[in-house]
Amino acid sequence: MADQDENAVVPVEPHVAAAVIDVFVYVVVLNLFVEYFPQVLSETFTLSLLTAVLLKGVLEVVLVAKKRVVARFRQASTPIGKVVAAIMVWVVAFGSKFVALEAVNVVFGDRVSLGGFFSATLLIITLLLSRAAVRWLLQRFHQRRWARAS
Repeated sequence: MADQDENAVVPVEPHVAAAVIDVFVYVVVLNLFVEYFPQVLSETFTLSLLTAVLLKGVLEVVLVAKKRVVARFRQASTPIGKVVAAIMVWVVAFGSKFVALEAVNVVFGDRVSLGGFFSATLLIITLLLSRAAVRWLLQRFHQRRWARAS
């Protein structure tokens, strides 16, 4: 009976599992950028792992801010309100790259570089698209698995 308890599968909260998978995806994408884009640098794998964790945090904050701004845009009833909300969406989307660049610079200094604005923008877009693709694939796998089990 003790062996069963030691080998029991402990359920993981879905948001925790998603966060861990996101970090793994970010590490892979970041290291591919380090390999293929000379302006993107990381001295060690450990630093790229820590950078992925930092980017996960920064991008989560940015996504929350973007959701709030988009909600405000949808709630705006006047043309001026729509314009102001649209400008805020652009500021969040545009400014997030600078936030990511500065966060990496402050935490890691010269040991990690995401390059300039354009390489960082491409990296962030690739990170978010890769994250969405992996989540979609896992969701499809999960749905098919449960469909077969039923």
